[in-house]
Amino acid sequence: MTETTSESAFPNAQRLLWAGFMAILAAGVGFSLRGGVLGLWAVEFGFTMTELGAITGGGLTGFGIVIILSSLIADKVGYGRLMMLAFILHAVSALITLAAPAAFEAGGKAGAYNCLFWGMFIFAVANGLAEAVVNPLTATLFPKNKTHYLNILHAGWPAGLVIGGLASAFMAAQKNEAGDVIQQAVDWKIQMSLFLIPVIIYGGMLFGQKFPQSEAASAGTTLGEMIGTVFAPLMLFLLVIHAMVGYVELGTDSWIAKITGSIMESGAKGMALFVYTSTLMFALRFVAGPIVHRISPLGLLFVSSILGFIGLTLLSSAQGAVICVVAATVYACGKTFLWPTMLAVASERFPKGGAVAIGMLGGVGMLSAGLLGGPAIGFKQDYYASQELEAKDAQTFKRYQADNESRFMNFKTVGLDGAKVGVLSDNGKELARVNTLLEEEGKTDENQTMLTNWWKSASTHAEADKPLVESAGLYGGRMALKLTSYVPLVMAACYLALIIGFKATGGYKAVHLDEQPELPNEPEALGTGES
Repeated sequence: MTETTSESAFPNAQRLLWAGFMAILAAGVGFSLRGGVLGLWAVEFGFTMTELGAITGGGLTGFGIVIILSSLIADKVGYGRLMMLAFILHAVSALITLAAPAAFEAGGKAGAYNCLFWGMFIFAVANGLAEAVVNPLTATLFPKNKTHYLNILHAGWPAGLVIGGLASAFMAAQKNEAGDVIQQAVDWKIQMSLFLIPVIIYGGMLFGQKFPQSEAASAGTTLGEMIGTVFAPLMLFLLVIHAMVGYVELGTDSWIAKITGSIMESGAKGMALFVYTSTLMFALRFVAGPIVHRISPLGLLFVSSILGFIGLTLLSSAQGAVICVVAATVYACGKTFLWPTMLAVASERFPKGGAVAIGMLGGVGMLSAGLLGGPAIGFKQDYYASQELEAKDAQTFKRYQADNESRFMNFKTVGLDGAKVGVLSDNGKELARVNTLLEEEGKTDENQTMLTNWWKSASTHAEADKPLVESAGLYGGRMALKLTSYVPLVMAACYLALIIGFKATGGYKAVHLDEQPELPNEPEALGTGES
């Protein structure tokens, strides 16, 4: 563990840093667990990839909106109160998400979709409130080494991904070599509840703690002056770049385990690879400081973007597990430093922006991931998979096409029905098991009946359909990664332009409001009502 107290004027700096780490870890756990159950949701509720992308997008869109809005009031309302609200909303999001099966029984697919979407949205709101606090808080605690400590703070994200990924792997269904399920998956509701553990931990760590104001607020900077920094040409350019960071990092993370699992012909291997790359990110974020001292924050961002482009390009054409692991390693090294280092650059160049500057950057990144990244990558999978399948066998496509069109912005396509593809993948074994349980309980389910009737006809073509459907799904995933790889390439060009621009004016340097941050006269404490 890195020693922190010597670099901060605040006696509780270390506790606040690691409490913030746990808050971000909770977001990572929830994000990772959700990725592990997407397939279960597709089978249970019949979602297409675009619909699943919209649900994951809802879990990022709310994140972005709340970071922006809460950053505007963070110094006024108080960091402690915002963290308490985040704690409450984390619990509420769990309740709504877990109500999806009951909503499905009462209102069908639409009912389940609404529960999952809004559950993810509220979860994202809680995450947004927490991030609006912990980013400017860390920058305030360690004003002379922001890049290093913001990277340590955001190591909580991959740590959460690892914990959630491992939990998903241990609780996933186990199959034998013949493809028969020998151990059922742990109920997804239990899996999704695990993110509450780090939530309880960060709540306990923060209770009663005193919080400093941001650098800008301590220096007497007004809210108007903070907002004004957002409209500086350089800051606007950073916002555009960070929108691309959100798209390529978080948007891709929503799908990467599923796509790599298809490439390696094993969902378990895809999740294991996701855990490995997240572990690599976790470790690397602790060494950002020494790297930055050698090549500067912008140099680190440039190299990271190039690696991201190379990694995604290699993944899109990877054949076999070994090449897939190598490609994923390159991609992980590329995306590791992008998000926290961008926050550090904004804070170092615009210290008068306070919580607003960092919050606006993080919010734009999350909005891009939620509105563009997750849904667009899901849509691209639907589009190319359906195009591939229809071109190879129109009748097979008709058997597995979704009832409704998938839409993204002004584009539309007809994707593959996740429930039907799920039935095909195990030759109807899970469908038969559920039917048996319903018969034993004397219950009927309209959606289950429709799926069963469809399978009676489709099963006669299953042997020929299965390789075609699987191949089409893999093609859709590959194409989605290939198109996404161009985003970090554009980012690299932007960073290179910034490097050249700063070099022409004396080089990149951090701007400091004060040499030493002052302790606030009346610091607030979480749970005490002080402000």
